[in-house]
Amino acid sequence: MPKKGITGHDEWVITEALATALVALEQLEPTQQSRQQMDDIRKLLAANCQPGTLNLHLAQAKCRLNPHGDRAAIYREYGFEDWEV
Repeated sequence: MPKKGITGHDEWVITEALATALVALEQLEPTQQSRQQMDDIRKLLAANCQPGTLNLHLAQAKCRLNPHGDRAAIYREYGFEDWEV
């Protein structure tokens, strides 16, 4: 069976890249952020995600960008109260 797309999992790669880009932009100083670009990335990300998984992708991206951060606090920030991380 031929692989779908270029990598075989293009949609997942794009979703993770969009989530990581959005979280990285959110961590910039407000004067350095492009609100329009961030809004567009959020729309693209929401369109690419399975229903109900947007905040999960964002939490995972923030954990990747902050490997020494408090994972439980990051997940709580995105609305996951009762998860073991």
